[in-house]
Amino acid sequence: MSRARDRIAGAISVFGELLITGGVLLGLFVVYSLWWTNVLADQAADKDASHVRDRWAGGPGALDTKDGIGFLHVPAMGNGEILVKQGTATKTLNNGVAGYYTDPVKSALPQDKQGNFTLAAHRDGHGAKFHNIHKLKTGDSIVFESKDTWYVYKVFKTMPQTTKYNVEVLQPVPKQSGKKKPGRYITLTTCTPMYTSDYRFIVWGELERTEKVDNTRTPPAELR
Repeated sequence: MSRARDRIAGAISVFGELLITGGVLLGLFVVYSLWWTNVLADQAADKDASHVRDRWAGGPGALDTKDGIGFLHVPAMGNGEILVKQGTATKTLNNGVAGYYTDPVKSALPQDKQGNFTLAAHRDGHGAKFHNIHKLKTGDSIVFESKDTWYVYKVFKTMPQTTKYNVEVLQPVPKQSGKKKPGRYITLTTCTPMYTSDYRFIVWGELERTEKVDNTRTPPAELR
């Protein structure tokens, strides 16, 4: 009996050590996913953002899309400026930026006379630029900065959860937001709930005004 008990105790001990090791490995993976990927993504985004800012240093000018089309500023999310690039492929968003949709519904751009400027970014890991999207509420400001213009949008509707296959939210007239006529809209999309990719969180805004960029890039009142 003593030997049997010893074998059982030994097996339990080995199993316990395996559980501890597995827990450590899982913890390291979580650290990698939710911290280290943010570090790498922020470094990549900062590098590209610096290139854009350097080219803009000469003052306002024509649209410049190399390394990004401009910067998104969302005070309610509290994470500073977000570089915006073309496309929403994982490879693009993993570099700590927001991307505008080229499919399944092509995004309008802010300078277009009408349409829906549709953007996506990660909510967790890889820069997590839209991590605090749930803090946005009706009346909050969303500002897009291009080389020559500030575009000031106001949030008018949020959709805390919808299927990832819902492309209606990206339409030029996003009728699920309550709008029925063409306008100049902005749509932010990201995964929800946090730490999953099961559904999508949607925020809609409408252009309130534009301001020309001056030589010192004085921000609009919403960003002061």
